[in-house]
Amino acid sequence: MGCMFSHLAAKFAFFPPSPPTYHVTKTPEGKLSAVSSSTSSTFPAAGDSSLDVRVVKTRRGNKVTAFYLRNPNARLTLLYSHGNAADLGQLFDLFVQLKVNLRVNLMGYDYSGYGASTGKPSEYNTYADIEAVYECLQTEYGVGQEDLILYGQSVGSGPTLHLASKLPRLRGVVLHSGILSGLRVLCHVKFKFCCDIYSNINKIKKVKCPVLVIHGTEDDVVNWLHGNRLWKMAKEPYEPLWIKGGGHCNLEIYPEYIRHLYRFIQDMENTTTKSRLKKIWQEIRRRDESKGCCSFGLCRPKCPRCPKPSCKWSCPSLKGCFSCCKKPSCGSSCCKCSCLSLKGCFTCCKKPSCVSSSCCIPKFKCCSCFGKPRCPKCSCWKCLKCPESECCCCAGCFRWLCCCGGGKRKKEEETRGGTTVAKSEG
Repeated sequence: MGCMFSHLAAKFAFFPPSPPTYHVTKTPEGKLSAVSSSTSSTFPAAGDSSLDVRVVKTRRGNKVTAFYLRNPNARLTLLYSHGNAADLGQLFDLFVQLKVNLRVNLMGYDYSGYGASTGKPSEYNTYADIEAVYECLQTEYGVGQEDLILYGQSVGSGPTLHLASKLPRLRGVVLHSGILSGLRVLCHVKFKFCCDIYSNINKIKKVKCPVLVIHGTEDDVVNWLHGNRLWKMAKEPYEPLWIKGGGHCNLEIYPEYIRHLYRFIQDMENTTTKSRLKKIWQEIRRRDESKGCCSFGLCRPKCPRCPKPSCKWSCPSLKGCFSCCKKPSCGSSCCKCSCLSLKGCFTCCKKPSCVSSSCCIPKFKCCSCFGKPRCPKCSCWKCLKCPESECCCCAGCFRWLCCCGGGKRKKEEETRGGTTVAKSEG
């Protein structure tokens, strides 16, 4: 059923140029080259060694066409996944400009069913396509994930995030007019449906490298909110580029596009593994400090005196105790007792631990009462025999009058010689 829905969604998501804008031929030397369908010009030109035309076989049995453009001054490689209505013949001039202006090697490829690639376009075919091209970069050109930046435009953000979520040491990711998911482009939904494709909203959380988001504010195909949310959900978001007035297919003509992209590439070149790890640890510490005083995830008391997360039991204001409960309460509202031996707190648990001999009532010890302290004189749950001055427990609300300064107050009507006396019970 899911496969049927995937094929149905593919009919609305992919629009390969028909006829293709190029076709692949072999030169007399046996080298592959591409020929433009409109001008009949061949690229690469004779004697040009900066472009390789390759045909890569995927694990799903399709043959994918890819262009590899070399830059002798490049340190990084850009793997470009294009939008849903273009092929390599239309993008070749853009690839040349990006290669020169960004000083990168660039690998672009056509999805199955696009250009000279065989097969039919579908979500899972694009996943197999980008995996095969990445393997080609590794085996044929020696490009590791540490030297690779993934670039996804529009629908291309789907295979880009799919591969990025599997490469923990990837250098960077660029999302150009990216989508949250295929169905969310058509309508605003909050749940995942079986007919949805490219669930980027879930995969962006698994990406462990810097993510640059580029989106036009006037995009009428993929709303700007898609890019904004992807940027907010990224673990390591880079400064985004919101192009004012930019649409869906014209962001490359804006000067700030190439400037911002070039700055991102330079920052990625200057980023080493050591500096990346240091930045990640700083971010983790910053988040811990902002969440509270304790380093435990489930119990983070708000301590007014020590903002450092390393403070656990040494803080004098921390009246809660980890030996009696898992949710301590730190501050003056914890309990009204000034006794330092009171390790329990009734705002967070029902099992106090007042065991020290220096407590308010030394003879009273509660070690296994399970929340209902007994009277030390009569051992009953509701002590009415002890005088008010000596009684130390209040069974009605399970609070010590000696330590917590009170509990429920009951009024017992006692008639003594016609006089009604209000008596406080413990």
